[in-house]
Amino acid sequence: MSAREDTATGRIVAIQGSVVDVAFGGTPPPVDRMLLSGTDRDVVIEVATLLGSHTVRGLALNPAAGLALDMAVVDTGRTMTVPVGDGVLGRMLNVFGEAIDGEPPPSDVEWRSIHRRPVPLSRRRVSSEIFETGIKAIDLLCPLERGGKAGLFGGAGVGKTVLITEMIHNMAGSYEGFSLFCGIGERCREAEELHRDMRRTGVLDHTVMVFGQMNESPGVRFRVGHAAMTIAEYFRDDARRDVLLLIDNIFRFVQAGSEVSGLLGRIPSRVGYQPTLGTELAALEERIASTASGAITSVQAVYVPADDFTDPAATHTFAHLSASITLSRKRASQGLYPAIDPLQSASKMLTPSVVGERHDRVARAVRHALAEYEDLKDIIAMLGLEELSERDRATVARARKLERFLTQPFFSTEAFTGKEGRLVSREDTIDGCERILADAFEDRGEGDFYMIGALDELAAARDEAA
Repeated sequence: MSAREDTATGRIVAIQGSVVDVAFGGTPPPVDRMLLSGTDRDVVIEVATLLGSHTVRGLALNPAAGLALDMAVVDTGRTMTVPVGDGVLGRMLNVFGEAIDGEPPPSDVEWRSIHRRPVPLSRRRVSSEIFETGIKAIDLLCPLERGGKAGLFGGAGVGKTVLITEMIHNMAGSYEGFSLFCGIGERCREAEELHRDMRRTGVLDHTVMVFGQMNESPGVRFRVGHAAMTIAEYFRDDARRDVLLLIDNIFRFVQAGSEVSGLLGRIPSRVGYQPTLGTELAALEERIASTASGAITSVQAVYVPADDFTDPAATHTFAHLSASITLSRKRASQGLYPAIDPLQSASKMLTPSVVGERHDRVARAVRHALAEYEDLKDIIAMLGLEELSERDRATVARARKLERFLTQPFFSTEAFTGKEGRLVSREDTIDGCERILADAFEDRGEGDFYMIGALDELAAARDEAA
């Protein structure tokens, strides 16, 4: 064996779970380098840290059952790569770029490293353009920024995945670009259902799906976000198209980083999270940027442990977002879907200079009415509605109509609710809220506003009844 081959080949000196220590005869490979081991060279090990002048510690990304002490490890001389190009459209891939949809491997593609530096500030482009979703509560109270980052915050079972699925459906027809769905640590059932739904609705041909599922190793879940970002950057920079990037769930990325940190023996930080939480999250989030060639608009579901919004995972994610959509368990229990909390959700785009004077005025009035109603709830519970002043009773009636008008039947839940989905323009939403605030529907009960689209449906229902 030559000196060069000896340097590129190492031996396993320790194995602890998916953590593998490898000793090399010469200079060890750098961090993030991909190594191969196993009897068939089928176990991928990514270098995580250097232990000494000749030893590295890495993470086995696929099942490491075939590894043994003193087994040979080959340095590939490169980092992990994924396929990019038009050949990946309509496909479902894993972190290694392998097809997991039962189809042949992607063809006519180029392989690129998943480790890429963020776009420098000199190349970034900032615009103040609204990205309409067709969902009333979002477009009115927390409008999304085209080329920005929005977070869906909520605990388990409040509707984060349903909301993301609805956005994919609504944006597929109107969005002139590509959609990329990244599933981090989610259930394989959700991946299969999403793939089937997108095929049925005809949007799969303009979508790429990348999954690192919850049954896979923490190293896979930690790297699948970077793999998805590499594909998104190709469509932005090379294809010069806008990209809609949907991530479900960014908390699983933080959770995987915490597991990796524990495996590597690092001392935990606050609430048991890894000491490198801020750096690792920023390394992923800062790659989501807009340039002159195209924009990456990101919508990210963020699981909030025990509904605690002071959790470090939630607070670190907040810092990167231009809009935060908070889902409320209380509203979900009342059947007010989507369960968006109008008082906790916010957007940097909701200013008169961006959305216009009328939108800003109506949004503030809606929020004010709902806040007054929230303050009156304790009095209503103790004394009853009859004890309120006439002005407060009018405020309560107005707020209840607004609450129900901001509910909406979804296309993605038609099979469960039996209600046909609705796509509502921002202008129709503003007009409807403005008319409710002006008491234009004093003769209508609050139940009439529940689960409808635009207010035109009220007039249509009245004509049918007549």
